[in-house]
Amino acid sequence: MSRLSVFLFLAVLLSALYLVRIQYESRSLTTELDRATSEARRLDIENDRLDVERRAQSTPLRVEKLAREQLRMRTITPAITQYATVPNGAAASAQVQP
Repeated sequence: MSRLSVFLFLAVLLSALYLVRIQYESRSLTTELDRATSEARRLDIENDRLDVERRAQSTPLRVEKLAREQLRMRTITPAITQYATVPNGAAASAQVQP
């Protein structure tokens, strides 16, 4: 009977050690899942912020302001429109060439 008791004691001891290891792995995986979830939330918030910023950057008023200030563009009017004319000989030679 003593061998059976020793065998059962070792089985219970190994089972308890296995249970402790499984609980530790479960807790570490839960912690890793929580970290990944919080990182996903943070990235989602940053994505939303960047999307709002992109929409704000592409408004027509802002684009027009940048075109006027940085590119020195202005709206067309008949007073500033310049028409290019092609000499007669140049037009005929441009139509002949394939």
